[in-house]
Amino acid sequence: MDPEKLRDSLAKLHQELERAPKVDAESRKILLKLMADIERIVGEAPAVPGAHRHRLKDLEVKFEADHPALAATLREFIDLLAKAGL
Repeated sequence: MDPEKLRDSLAKLHQELERAPKVDAESRKILLKLMADIERIVGEAPAVPGAHRHRLKDLEVKFEADHPALAATLREFIDLLAKAGL
């Protein structure tokens, strides 16, 4: 998987988060931490493959009803991480 494609997807995810003002503070904090972690490991092998995907999937399910666009972007990003083996 092309790291540039992952970075582009991460940027899209960040844009969706910025457009979702009703995201609760706890979810926003978790998602921003995950994004920082994923940015850090894009060029590295993660210690536990899939750990970030699992946390993102939990957030995707939580956002589905109130933030469908953000949930869809999360799904795309989760798929890219899986293809990259992260």
